[in-house]
Amino acid sequence: MKLTKRWASLILATGLVLSPTVHAGQPVMVNVKRMSMETALKIARAAIAECRKRGVQVGVTVVDRNGIPQVVLRDVLAPDITLGISRGKAHAAASFNAATSSLENRFRSPSGVGAKARGLIFSAGGVPVRAGGSILGGVGVSGAPSGKTDEACAAQGVKAVQDDLELAG
Repeated sequence: MKLTKRWASLILATGLVLSPTVHAGQPVMVNVKRMSMETALKIARAAIAECRKRGVQVGVTVVDRNGIPQVVLRDVLAPDITLGISRGKAHAAASFNAATSSLENRFRSPSGVGAKARGLIFSAGGVPVRAGGSILGGVGVSGAPSGKTDEACAAQGVKAVQDDLELAG
């Protein structure tokens, strides 16, 4: 019996689908942990509460591991510009799995990643959200008089859920 190209392709495709591994033992699928919307909201609310304690009103964005916003909050007196900045900080923190304060000087050159990566902001105020060795996302805060305060508020947001994340992890 002569196999046609169509049948050969079908057999090959079926074999790949049924095969538990592909390419030198690499899994066909991977499991990715994600934050719930409720967890992201708790992070944002805790970050705003911390900034309020410090006498400032801010914008907060919590993004998933891909930098896509899950929760965006802006306190009453925070300017609208805080939203875009907080998103850029959160996205950078999630993308580089690092606090954005540690990235500030790393990407300042005109030819560096900072100049080429749209939507990422490398100034203090963003922190990653991690649990069990996995990056879950990032939180960015903007609107305080200094990035140091923004980052402290973002860190407080993550701290509010860290135990829950570790237990679930």
